[in-house]
Amino acid sequence: MIQYNKYYSQLEKFLKSSLQSHQVLHIHLRKNLIGDEVVSGFSSALANCTNLSNLTLNLSANQIDDKTVSSLGSALVNCTNLSNLTLYLSINQIGSEGASGLGSALANCTNLSNLQLYLSGNQIGAIGASGLGSALANCANLSHLTLDLTDNQINAIGASGLGSALANCTNLSNLTLYLNSNQIGTSGALGLGSALANFTNLSNLKLYLSFNEIDDEGSSGLGSVLANCTNFSNLTLYLCSNQIGSIGASGLGSGLANCANISNLTLYLTSNQIGDKGASELVSALANCTNLSNLTLDLSSNQIGDEVASGLGSALANCTNLSNLTLNLSFNKIGVIGASGLGFALQNCANLSNLTLYLSNNQIGDEGVSDLGTSLANCTNLSNLTLNFNSNQIGTIGALGLGSALVNCTNLSNLTLYFSFNQICDEGVSGLGSALANCTNISNLTINFTQNQICAIGASSLGFALKNYTNLSNLTLDFRQIHPIYFELQYFSYKSEFKTKQLFNLFISFQFDLFFFFLILKIFINFKYNFNLKILFYLFNNLQKFIIKVLTKSKSHNN
Repeated sequence: MIQYNKYYSQLEKFLKSSLQSHQVLHIHLRKNLIGDEVVSGFSSALANCTNLSNLTLNLSANQIDDKTVSSLGSALVNCTNLSNLTLYLSINQIGSEGASGLGSALANCTNLSNLQLYLSGNQIGAIGASGLGSALANCANLSHLTLDLTDNQINAIGASGLGSALANCTNLSNLTLYLNSNQIGTSGALGLGSALANFTNLSNLKLYLSFNEIDDEGSSGLGSVLANCTNFSNLTLYLCSNQIGSIGASGLGSGLANCANISNLTLYLTSNQIGDKGASELVSALANCTNLSNLTLDLSSNQIGDEVASGLGSALANCTNLSNLTLNLSFNKIGVIGASGLGFALQNCANLSNLTLYLSNNQIGDEGVSDLGTSLANCTNLSNLTLNFNSNQIGTIGALGLGSALVNCTNLSNLTLYFSFNQICDEGVSGLGSALANCTNISNLTINFTQNQICAIGASSLGFALKNYTNLSNLTLDFRQIHPIYFELQYFSYKSEFKTKQLFNLFISFQFDLFFFFLILKIFINFKYNFNLKILFYLFNNLQKFIIKVLTKSKSHNN
């Protein structure tokens, strides 16, 4: 009898199973000290799975070498119906010979259309990468390919060879390449980019090229090549921790501006040397992507200041179809003017419904956060909002100002606020909670107040205010402070005091204190309704942190 979906985590059970009955198979053998002899027996069994169409096999962190992986590949050739294959072979002892051999074997899997190969942390090298690519080019029906070669000493020659070979996969529409930490450099980026221009049917591309010593020339060249990839609709580029400056960022942006069909763009450029000029020109160029609806842009740790932060918002406002925006500007030099200008510009993004802003570790202050909130209140279609203001010298005035502004976000249903490592005190917490109670559509609320100046009055007042949230179903609060807070948790103890009738999940974090322990017991005793409560205690004993999670099961309503 055909078994459509089976999962095995013990090799012996798989070997004893009815091999020909398997159609969809998941085998998880990570960290099992599997070597040549064991894989040989396993491969023989796998070759008898003649009806197999979907296989996920995890053999990461074992002792698999070139000979072993070649044997595995040969076994897969006998699975003539195989169309979807996922292989996890990371952190083994696979070299160039093994990678090439595996590729040659897979080329004979004539029905293979979806392939995911995870080979990070081996010793494949330039020859192995090129050989693997050349072999996979013979997979005539391959349409979806994910290839992870992170940390494999591929270098420029390997990256170029891999790209050139894969360009012969004429039916490939979705490609994901993980090439992080491979010393590819500028020449490798240029070679890989040149190859991409030959992917005639490619519409979805994800390139992970972080930690590769790519400079301005490499970044600009990559942009120029991408400009000719007219079929791209979804593009993800990770270029973190390289050597890209203003010229490289500008060149990359100019190229991307010509990708007329891109609707979804994810661009990570954190920890480069882009600066004000590069960031400004990059985003100005992206404003020409008129079909862009989803944008994730990470420019954290790039020495960006106020003027550019304001300009970023103005440029993005020209992306008239933008509905989902994630912008990371953390660890820069943005102050009041930059935050205010950014918010003022973003309010012109008329179709924005989902917004995530990471602005941690800047110098925004009370005025900046208040002004930003006031502007965002004009984004009338905003339903999901995440704001990260960690380490920004924000006090009570800022918290109150933001709360008052967000009241006007009438369609807001999901709100996440991060205020860690600021100077917010009791009045700010209480006022913020009271103000947000007027956001009548909020169903999911998360607020992180870690390391502020909150005492019993503020925490208790917030609990009191939360009773007025009419549609709240999921609540997460983090009150971890330098000193324990004697938090009157009884405000969360009775459903009758909550106006909401559908609060399903409550998550509270605070430092452990004996007084808290008895309050928690009181809560457990008094819950008489369907409710999932998670409470996280933080116990600091010398330098060690112990986390105890207490989860109540749903209790039946006793009324």
